[in-house]
Amino acid sequence: MPSRTAGVASRSVGGGALLLVMLSAAVHAASLAPLAGPEGATPQAPWVFSGLPGQSLPATRFMFDRLEDRTVLRIQTAGSYGNLVHPLAASSAGRLSWRWRVDLPLKSADLRSRPGDDVALKVCALFDMPRDSVPFLDRQLLRLAETRTGQPLPTATVCYAWDPSSPAGTVVPNAYSRRVRYITLGMPPRTWQAVSRNLADDFIRAFGDEATTVPPLRAIAVGADADNTGGSSIGFIADLEWTPTGTR
Repeated sequence: MPSRTAGVASRSVGGGALLLVMLSAAVHAASLAPLAGPEGATPQAPWVFSGLPGQSLPATRFMFDRLEDRTVLRIQTAGSYGNLVHPLAASSAGRLSWRWRVDLPLKSADLRSRPGDDVALKVCALFDMPRDSVPFLDRQLLRLAETRTGQPLPTATVCYAWDPSSPAGTVVPNAYSRRVRYITLGMPPRTWQAVSRNLADDFIRAFGDEATTVPPLRAIAVGADADNTGGSSIGFIADLEWTPTGTR
């Protein structure tokens, strides 16, 4: 029977899987490519799908769709898991902005519990925190998970989670791994919300108990998952832009 530590490490890859493609990708872009394409198409490189190692679950679907006379990215779950990852050359944090809306929320989602650890829509910034800044137990869990996946995993990920049930700006550690921390945002369903975030400020807010400086940004990801609740969701993202520090 697997040990409790090994079990936690294995499931924590759900958060860590965001970075699997990033670290093994051949190209690390200096800028964020637009999430754009013809209606019905799926996003192309440098955007890359990333799921769980050996994933047997259905994959979250990413497809360009027409909504209110413009093309946006539709993200749809059905008991599924998946992220869309854009690798970046190590960069300063900068500012991330986008618009999003959720038309079909996950009824049983609760980021504070393992059974409810699903989200209808998320936008994530993946940072390369030095390993010696990561608490000892988390380092051990990362090593166990890396042994299973055969890939280096992220040390610190900030995810903005669509969660109108919590006060905006609430920081919630991932129920499986503290290497992923959510900042809750969100409007009522079927309402577009414009978001603009200072990634450095939010990193310190989320990981200030471990770091006083902001490590390099290594990737941006978008996604949704419903593998724990077995539910279904539909969300949309548009106008995703990243502006590095010092860029007008």
